[in-house]
Amino acid sequence: MRIEILTTLPQVIEAYVGESILGRARRKGIVEVEAVNLRDFAEDRHRTTDDAPFGGGPGMVMKCEPVFKAVEALKARRMGAQPRIVLMTPQGRRFDQKMAEELAAENYVIILCGRYEGVDERIRQHLVTDEVSIGDYVLTGGELAALVVTDAVVRLVPGVLGDETSPEFETFSSGLLEYPHYTRPADFRGHEVPEVLLSGNHARIEKWRREQALTRTLERRPDLLETAPLSEEDRRFLNELRESDIH
Repeated sequence: MRIEILTTLPQVIEAYVGESILGRARRKGIVEVEAVNLRDFAEDRHRTTDDAPFGGGPGMVMKCEPVFKAVEALKARRMGAQPRIVLMTPQGRRFDQKMAEELAAENYVIILCGRYEGVDERIRQHLVTDEVSIGDYVLTGGELAALVVTDAVVRLVPGVLGDETSPEFETFSSGLLEYPHYTRPADFRGHEVPEVLLSGNHARIEKWRREQALTRTLERRPDLLETAPLSEEDRRFLNELRESDIH
């Protein structure tokens, strides 16, 4: 998989993707993540990537020319490949685990970091394939948002994580919040690990974990239960929890 991030601050991107799990995945050749400097595609000697908006108003707008030229050059470098072109913008579709899985199935993704007052509308209309938001708030630039998306996507690529099965059991992957985790010591200042986790009985442990995930989701994110894949046993357990709360 290859991800190219178009930005005016490539050093910000490189500082993060060169470290930890992403850095190891790059060094092993499992994924390619590259920060591409938009200023390299500017048409003037000042390497300008923004300009004042037509019609007046505050702030600056990202120009068409550098963005289109950058995308065209990147696609040509990959023999005309047709990537998903993602614009990070607070007006976009809310990023979630489902979208991370969707993008992780792609071979080639270009992420454009929005900046200033936004981008020229022609970029939205004629270039990008997806507009994505990480939440209902405004950042000074799309770099942090692009890194959030990159991190969430890359860790789903086979071979990136040490334990191939671990993404399946994380929060949101099953449609539920994740169950609690414990490690040594078994007793810390009188706070003990639940006995079932020390029992060695894997069936009991799996049942406990499922019930804990259901309980935590009901308490903290009940909206997730509307779309989570639930068994009849799950539904009975949730009904018992709700009835116990009533009484």
